[in-house]
Amino acid sequence: MSRPLGVSRWRRIWQIRRVVARYGLREFLKPGRTSRDPRPRGERLRLALQELGPVFVKFGQALSTRPDLVPPDIAGQLALLQDRVPPFPAAEARRVIEAELGRPVEQLFASFDDTPLASASVAQVHAARLHPGADGSEGMEVVVKVLRPDVERVIAADVELLHTLAALAERFSSTARRLRPREVVAEYEKVILDELDLMREGASAALLRRNWLGSDLIYHPLVFWDYTRTRVLVLERIHGISIRELDRLRALGVDFEALSERGVEIFFKQTFRDNFFHADMHPGNIFVDASDPKRPRYLAVDFGIVGQLTPSDQRYLAENFYAFFNRDYRRVAELHVESEWIPAATRVEEFEAAIRTVCEPIFQRPLREISFGFFLLRLFQIARRFDYQVQPQLVLLQKTLLQIEGLGRQLNPDLDLWKTAKPIMEDWMRRRIGPAATLERLREQLPHLADALPQIVRQLAAPASGAATRRELAVLREELRAASRRQLRMIAGGALGLCATGVYVAGAGWKIAGAPALAWGLAAAALALAVSALRRR
Repeated sequence: MSRPLGVSRWRRIWQIRRVVARYGLREFLKPGRTSRDPRPRGERLRLALQELGPVFVKFGQALSTRPDLVPPDIAGQLALLQDRVPPFPAAEARRVIEAELGRPVEQLFASFDDTPLASASVAQVHAARLHPGADGSEGMEVVVKVLRPDVERVIAADVELLHTLAALAERFSSTARRLRPREVVAEYEKVILDELDLMREGASAALLRRNWLGSDLIYHPLVFWDYTRTRVLVLERIHGISIRELDRLRALGVDFEALSERGVEIFFKQTFRDNFFHADMHPGNIFVDASDPKRPRYLAVDFGIVGQLTPSDQRYLAENFYAFFNRDYRRVAELHVESEWIPAATRVEEFEAAIRTVCEPIFQRPLREISFGFFLLRLFQIARRFDYQVQPQLVLLQKTLLQIEGLGRQLNPDLDLWKTAKPIMEDWMRRRIGPAATLERLREQLPHLADALPQIVRQLAAPASGAATRRELAVLREELRAASRRQLRMIAGGALGLCATGVYVAGAGWKIAGAPALAWGLAAAALALAVSALRRR
């Protein structure tokens, strides 16, 4: 059901029209038209987005990471939206901090800098220092993130407007219906509302820190929970070089090839190893520790937007990536049908041929020769023929992948995104889909099966009444027998696998003739049993 256009929303639409007119942005809507405003078009677009508020600023941030899609003069101006939005007064920041933490700023911090380090669309960040410890140690440097005053009301109004426009688009445009704009807006609403809860951001930072603690690829700051509330977040201050300062990094001898490949590795490991990824990877949120130029380490900040996938989406996405890497377009087409991303009636052969037409030219070519914007456009054009359904739950992942690609292009134009990611995907597939993973899942399910058996036996022993009940019991008995056969095959396969390992190790140690052949025979039998069980499943 579409949401009615109330007075406040009509007022907002009128405001958008006035801003577009004031900054002479109609040239973006009508190619060839020029503006009377003498300022550069990129500057005018940036100022307009700033005036329209956080939702529009986020849109500009996403565009700023794609210099291959956006002209350089516009991308350079939009990059200023990442952390250089005009700040709000320090007095307001102090008021919010004291209201949230219940004490004066001077009691909370040994020092507090009224000039913000960064100011973005939703919040701004101030440098501070904690009071010295009881052991006489110097107080730690921290950053204090504070939500903008009244930001919740502004965002709520714009999100409501987006809901209305999405509903109208679905009603009057068949193309829009295919893109499922209402679901996309609903997904975006959850993301941006989560970003307004700094306690949630602190929890996300803490989880990312635990996942990567001790890694030489990336570092995440420590959260100070005693100083963190819904509208205030206090983190350890990190000192690094902004990823935007390419000349400075180059002067320090930073290996850009290693830096770009490490960024891709981090993204794919966050997505598939941890299933928890930083989903706002614009350059304003990324710093570099250049103390070892040959092995530079990333320093992450701003954890307001993170993402996770459901197990089924993660599995299908991983298999899709793996199939793409191996040019198995048939499997890609089958996965799209199995996951219901395209209608079940779709002819797999036709979809396979269409995917091959788009994807085959991109392999074995450096990234600098590939326009992923054109690539995505071609995919959408082809998918439209097959009634492709946009997956709102994957929007964050898609956006993050585009940001990583844009960053990689700036660091290393020759970066081969697929080559860097393929070993990670192969390792994930081995751990999640191989025989060892199957045995591990079997081990995890055995307690549940043991708990369920008494109830199943009672149901089987209960008197049946009527033909329908007898048929249901027959089906249940057959399913139970089939499950038992599968379990026995898996257990026997696991036992044979262990025996094969023991025979191989013992034979090698004692130099027993024929032991290797016996070990390989047992391993083959174990694999055959496991494959048989999986096929029957």
